[in-house]
Amino acid sequence: MTSTVPTAVHDEQEAQALEALPPITMFGPDFPYAYDDYLAHPAGLGQIPATEHGAEVAVVGGGLSGVVTAYELMKMGLKPVVYEADRIGGRLRTVGFDGCDDALTAEMGAMRFPPSSTALQHYIDLVGLKTRPFPNPLAPETPSTVVDLKGEAHYARTIDDLPPVYREVADAWNTCLEEGADFSDMNRAIRERDVPRIREIWSRLVEKLDNQTFYGFLCDSSAFTSFRHREIFGQVGFGTGGWDTDFPNSILEILRVVYTEADDHHRGIVGGSQQLPLRLWEREPEKLVHWPRGTSLASLHEGAPRPAVTRLHRAAGDRVVVTDASGGIRSYRAVVFTAQSWMLLAQIDCDDSLFPIDHWTAIERTHYMESSKLFVPVDRPFWLDEDEVTGRDTMSMTLTDRMTRGTYLLDDGPDRPAVICLSYTWCDDSLKWLPLSANERMEVMLKSLSEIYPNVDIRRHIIGSPVTVSWENEPYFMGAFKANLPGHYRYQRRLFTHFMQDRLPADKRGVFLAGDDISWTAGWAEGAIQTALNAVWGVMHRFGGSTDPKNPGPGDLYDGIAPVELPED
Repeated sequence: MTSTVPTAVHDEQEAQALEALPPITMFGPDFPYAYDDYLAHPAGLGQIPATEHGAEVAVVGGGLSGVVTAYELMKMGLKPVVYEADRIGGRLRTVGFDGCDDALTAEMGAMRFPPSSTALQHYIDLVGLKTRPFPNPLAPETPSTVVDLKGEAHYARTIDDLPPVYREVADAWNTCLEEGADFSDMNRAIRERDVPRIREIWSRLVEKLDNQTFYGFLCDSSAFTSFRHREIFGQVGFGTGGWDTDFPNSILEILRVVYTEADDHHRGIVGGSQQLPLRLWEREPEKLVHWPRGTSLASLHEGAPRPAVTRLHRAAGDRVVVTDASGGIRSYRAVVFTAQSWMLLAQIDCDDSLFPIDHWTAIERTHYMESSKLFVPVDRPFWLDEDEVTGRDTMSMTLTDRMTRGTYLLDDGPDRPAVICLSYTWCDDSLKWLPLSANERMEVMLKSLSEIYPNVDIRRHIIGSPVTVSWENEPYFMGAFKANLPGHYRYQRRLFTHFMQDRLPADKRGVFLAGDDISWTAGWAEGAIQTALNAVWGVMHRFGGSTDPKNPGPGDLYDGIAPVELPED
């Protein structure tokens, strides 16, 4: 995901007041349901009639959303049948370097997670993974940051080490959020899980801002009348990098991020994020209905998921038929589709009858952002060496307007091999890399960084070949993640609420959509999990099941917290 400044507060007293409130979670604003409480409740997520135990449910996609869906359905006594075209993990993809120690890895997709992702943290804890602070620019755990704009580099450990104009930009963003989006009020309401207040603020803002771009929101603010300030904010920003690749997107997308502090206090998963879906795949739940103790998703699939889905169509008897790349054909009463929604348009032969036409329109209007990364392994974290002349770190986490844009330095101790993400880019910046091979990309990146660090020989520390990804060029993804454009709120609402299938015509039920691009927080693993839990509730309901009254699910409370519905005419 891209970036913002830290939480928008204006003085120490206000900051202390916010600190005294409960911790922030991704609770709303569109659908203020407590997924973390739902997961933590001893009653579990729900149950289905014993007559339905062992019934098969297709789960298309083995990313985090698909694996969570399958895991929770298995616990209820259903038999998930997972289809995966590539590998378990989706955009939680951790890779190694040829010829290097297996412990040396690169995160090609998701690599940093906010503590506000409380449903995600539930599963991280469940499988026994550990997290550690991620070295974002100017984060307390980051040794140093270099901001390089228009050929002028500034070294900093905190924002106060940068020239005054950077503080001016940060203050302008805080003011912009406060005046244009009631930031403090919404942040407080989300912390306190004050649903009426959340809905009051958000209903007004959705109606007011649905047609507004992020850039237009800045331009409408008296705090951002300076083009220079807007340019610096776009190119560098604060938190995790520059914002300009998000400038054409809906401001509502950005507000969802900043309200829930999804851009703050990031942590990485020790050993790599792909361990999460892989461990869930292998995990044998202690509380399990119908299946014998020791059952796991892996054991139900004899070790490996079924191959890519090639066709989805409806059949008599209220069934959905799934054809896979091996030629296998199976029919199901319920199918959960968790892959990127564009797959339904370009990679899978689908009946028009799978969804109502307005849902097909929403899928077709999906807007994905591009993203590229390149990593190299190095012999040690040499960037921590002190420069004999300046007394500064030899190299720093780097934000720049050059081709590399963001460079991250990742180590596991002073005497161990380490990893550099030479470049992390989005949208147009990502497309610039697309025609180049990994080695060609690396050469351009090393040249750009040599202009910032003329006395640092990065190349001599590299101990293996680079690894790279451009998500827009990945055939089973076709983009990094969804980011709604102005006017897309109605489309997103249709997709997110699709799990409430009693509201659909009878002949359009049985296929459930999930995944982060169906969520209100696309690009965040939390959204993948939340929509997975929605789909689990929907499947449970379709099979005649129900939740415990003490632990109502998202569908049970839907009428009281449903997303704002804007008029169509």
